Amino acid sequence: ADVGFTSLLCLFDSLARKYSDAESSSTYSSPSRRDEDFRNPLLLLLLLLLLLLLPLLAAQDFDFFYFVQQWPGSYCDTKQSCCYPSTGKPAADFGIHGLWPNYNDGSYPSNCDPNRPYNASEINDLMGRMRSSWPTLACPSGDGSRFWSHEWEKHGTCSASVLDQHSYFQAALDLKKRVNLLKLLQDAGVRPGGGFYDLGDISAAIGDAIGYAPGIECNADESGNRQLYQIYLCVDASGKELIQCPVYPTSKCSSRIEFPPF
Repeated sequence: ADVGFTSLLCLFDSLARKYSDAESSSTYSSPSRRDEDFRNPLLLLLLLLLLLLLPLLAAQDFDFFYFVQQWPGSYCDTKQSCCYPSTGKPAADFGIHGLWPNYNDGSYPSNCDPNRPYNASEINDLMGRMRSSWPTLACPSGDGSRFWSHEWEKHGTCSASVLDQHSYFQAALDLKKRVNLLKLLQDAGVRPGGGFYDLGDISAAIGDAIGYAPGIECNADESGNRQLYQIYLCVDASGKELIQCPVYPTSKCSSRIEFPPF
């Protein structure tokens, strides 16, 4: 991405200099030199290529992914509550929230290419896994399409130079299959049911199992207790390999947090 933007800047600079040279060698009363300059077929071709390359250069400008999973019990145990999908109540397991391109400084690109809309027909073969591993809990109830469309158009399009739509959703599904968060937490004695656990113990249980410390985000239940809400794992720009997080999300957690049932 850095190379692409460097080339882009060089091209802009070259075109600007060309325009400046043409302008300085002409007069306001005789603009024919400038007009001829911008009728030059090669210059017009360069401008056209520049316009075509802009979406691609923007799409590949990111450093890593956040792979985010959320605990449905914490999503639902709030004043806002939740709605089960039209296909029924999801399993009591962490569900995918998204695979989000990010920068090393903590900022992130979004909505990178309006010319790449979500197309459900491209992921027909993944639909069974999507419904079970990437369910929607938003109200009103839906089949997940609106949720997946939002995730692709806001986040997925920003990695489209690396992962097309099918590859993007499959990468997230494969990461979930590879890292079974609920099992590794239960193996460490951290179980959903309304109990409270040290935040450090939850982080250590995940870190010991995968080799990298996770990011942990909490929300508040109806009584104001902080609870385990989302877990962030960092993934390289290929969408395949777990890495050490360059930066962590805002936690909003207390030292002891609840792991509610679902």
